Parts: sequence; structure tokens; C-alpha cells
Amino acid sequence: MHVLTILDHPNPTSFSAAIAQRFIAGAEAAGHSTELADLNAEGFDPRWSMADIEGDDSGLAPPDVLREQTRIARADAVCFVFPLFWWGMPALTKGWVDRVWSWGWAYDQLDDPEVSLQRPRTGLFLVPAGARSDEMEDKGYLAAIETAWMAGTFGYFGFVRRDLKVLNGSKGSAARRDRLLDTAYQSGVTLAGPV
Repeated sequence: MHVLTILDHPNPTSFSAAIAQRFIAGAEAAGHSTELADLNAEGFDPRWSMADIEGDDSGLAPPDVLREQTRIARADAVCFVFPLFWWGMPALTKGWVDRVWSWGWAYDQLDDPEVSLQRPRTGLFLVPAGARSDEMEDKGYLAAIETAWMAGTFGYFGFVRRDLKVLNGSKGSAARRDRLLDTAYQSGVTLAGPV
């Protein structure tokens, strides 16, 4: 299986970057081929523009979007790694989603709003969060994120398997961070295919 990891963090030595590397190591240990899209390091432009709208209308995506869509086309699984940011995705991840998973390529709400135009894939989300898990559950934040991302946004992308792992306590002790890094590694080792 070929696994694409999308990393969004401006600091290459961040905990998010470490999570991505441990996940990739686990996927490679399981025999998968891997590819990393480091959105910050590559300078991806998250701004949705007229070029994107014209690309949707003409079927000719802008070159940077086409590059990302080509990466996705190679992948059997896509893993997103980004920190939980104001109870959502950081702006770069959101812009990547807005621009890359475009109408007419990822989905077509006119013909069938519930069916993706993409082939079946596995979608995994490893999201470091400073918040405690009980705080997220008690206040309804986790349920809101699951609804917005798993049932909403990423429900249109052909992710027949969708797994959200909020890595709570990412700003905690070294022992806690080591356990979260192990979770990332094991997520790579045990990653299931889309079928």
C-alpha cells in the first residue's frame, strides 16, 4: 500500500513533525511505501483564488493543485498530521483541503452529493492536542470535530475508512509524549487498507 502523509506545522522540529516521522516509520516497518507532503516546507499556498474557480470550471487545476492531486492519486491511504488549532484545522491544512479536494475532482454535489469521485482510500488523522481528553469530551469538542471532519468534510473524499486520533496531552510530560509517539508508530504498523 502507498501511504501519503500530509504534515502541517511551520517548525520542522515540532511535536507534529515528530508524530509524522514516527507514523511514517511504522508504515514502512509494515512494508508500505510512503510519501511526505510537508505543506510549510514546500510553500503550499492555501489561498483559494479565481484560478481555482476557473480550474473547477475548465477542469484544468492550477499547477500546484495538480501536483497535490497527483500525489493523492498514487496513495491508497492518506494520513493528516496537524495540531489541533482553535478546535479546528490550522489555516494551511484547511486551505489545502479547500483547493486540492476540488469540486469535479473529489466530489460532484449535483449528480450525487453522498458519493466521492475518488477511489476508496483509508483516511487517518493524527492530531496532537494540548487539551485533556476529558475536557474535550465533557464540553462536546470531540463530538463536534468528529461530526465536522469525519461525517462532513472528509466524508466526500472516498475515505471508506476514517480514523481520528486526537493525541491529547501533547504538551505534557516526556513520558506522555513518548506514549503518543508510540501511538503514531503503531498507527503506521497497523494501518488498514481501504477494502
